[in-house]
Amino acid sequence: MIITTTNRVTAAAVAVLASWSATFAQTAPTDSLTLTLDQCLAIALDSNPTIKIADIEITRVDYDKKSTIGKLFPTISFDGNYGRTLAKQTMYMSFSGMGGMGGGSSEGSDDNSESPKPSSSGDGGIKVGLDNTYSVGFSAGLPLIAPQLWASLKLSDTQILESVEKARQSRLSLANQVKAAYYTLIFAEDSRRVIQQNYEMAAYTARQYKLRYELTGTASEFDTLRTAVAMRNIEPQITQADIAVRQARLQLNILMGIDAATTVKTPVSLEELESSLAEKLLSLDLGLENNTDLKLLDIQSLQLKQATKIAKLAFVPTLSLAFNYNWTSMSNGTPFKDLRWNPYSQIGLSLSVPLFQGGQRYNAVKQSQIQQQQLAWQRDYLKQSLTSQVDISLKNIQLNLKQIGSCALNVEQASEAYRISRESFDLGAATYLDLRDSELALTQAKLARLQAIYNYLVAFSELEYLVGNESK
Repeated sequence: MIITTTNRVTAAAVAVLASWSATFAQTAPTDSLTLTLDQCLAIALDSNPTIKIADIEITRVDYDKKSTIGKLFPTISFDGNYGRTLAKQTMYMSFSGMGGMGGGSSEGSDDNSESPKPSSSGDGGIKVGLDNTYSVGFSAGLPLIAPQLWASLKLSDTQILESVEKARQSRLSLANQVKAAYYTLIFAEDSRRVIQQNYEMAAYTARQYKLRYELTGTASEFDTLRTAVAMRNIEPQITQADIAVRQARLQLNILMGIDAATTVKTPVSLEELESSLAEKLLSLDLGLENNTDLKLLDIQSLQLKQATKIAKLAFVPTLSLAFNYNWTSMSNGTPFKDLRWNPYSQIGLSLSVPLFQGGQRYNAVKQSQIQQQQLAWQRDYLKQSLTSQVDISLKNIQLNLKQIGSCALNVEQASEAYRISRESFDLGAATYLDLRDSELALTQAKLARLQAIYNYLVAFSELEYLVGNESK
C-alpha cells in the first residue's frame, strides 16, 4: 500500500512538471541564432557596454585637450559692481600760512555734487566720498609667454594615446572572454552529444536484454534490470550536460550584450577545429611589442617625462596681456538716480617671475623623477614576467597538441574495440560487462579528446591576449 501511494504521488508530480514544461515551452521565446566566432566577436565589440565606455572615454579626453587649447585664446568677461557707502572716510588737511581748510563747492559745479562737510566731532576733519558707486565694463586677458601651458598640450596628446590604448585593451580582453565562452559552448554541446551517444548505446543494450528476456528467455531478469538501471544512470549526466550548455550560452549572450533568452548555436564542433590548431600557432607573432600592459607603461613613462618638464617650467617667468574698458558712476542720495557714467580704459602687460615658493617646485621635479625610476623598474619586472608566461603558455600548448594526438589515437582504438565487442555481443560471444566496458571506454576517450582540444583553444586564446594579437 505504501509503494502504491508513493507511485501515485510520483506520477502526479511528474504530470505537474510536464504541464509546467509544456506551458513554459509555449510562452518562452524561440529566437535562435547560429553564429560563428567572428560574428560573435563583431556583435560583442559593437554592443558590449565596456567597449562603449572605453570608446567614449577617448571622446572625453579629446574634449579635455580642446579645453586646454582654449587657454591659449583670449578670455573676455563682462563685470558689474555696485557699492553703497555706509560711513564716509574723514580727511585732514593742513596748509602753512592759511587760516582755514580748503573745501566747498566752486562756481559752476554740478548741482548734484556736495561740498565736503566738516566732521561732526569738531576735530577739523572733512568727510569725503559719495554714497553710491557703480562700475561696469569689459576685461580681457591673453597669455603671451606661458611655457607650462604649452607643455601641457603635449601631455593632453599623451592622455589621448593612453585612452586609445585602454580602449584597445578592453577590446582584447573582451575578445578573449568571448572566445573562451564560445569554445566553452562548443565543448558543452559536443560533450552533450557524446553523452547522448553513450545513452543510446546503453538504451540499445537494455532493449536487447528486454527482448531476450520477454521473447526467448535467453536473458535473466537480473541482467534486464541491470541494463535498464545502467541506462537510467546516464540520464542525470544528460541533465548536467544540458545545464552546462545553458550556462555557457548565457555567458556568451551576456558578453555579446544580447537578450539572455536568445538561443545561440555554433555551426562547428571541436573536432572540426582540430585541423587548424597547428597552423594557428605557426601564424602567431610571439613578440611582446603589442602587449597592452607594456604599451600602457610606456605611455605612462612618457607622461611622467612630460610632467617633469612641466614641473621644471614652473621656474620660468610668464607674461600676459590685460585690457580693461569700464564705465563708472558715483552719486549721493537715492541709488539709480542722477547717474553720470564716465568711461575709462587700460591696457598693460603682466610679468610674473617666480622667485621662492618654499621648495615646492624643486620637490615636485624630484618626485616626478623618482616616479620615472619606479615605472622603469616596474616595466622591467613586467616584461620578465610576461616573457616567462609566454614560454609557459607555449609549452602547455605543445603538450596539449601531443595530448590531442594521443587522444585521437585512443578514440580510434576505443571505437574499434567497441565495434568488436558489439558484434561479439550480438553473436552471444561477449558478455554485457564486456560491452559496457567498451562503451564507457569509448565515451571517456571521446570526452578526453574534446577536453584536450578545448584546453588548447582556451590556452591559445590566452596567448593571443598575452602578446596583444588583434586578429580573429
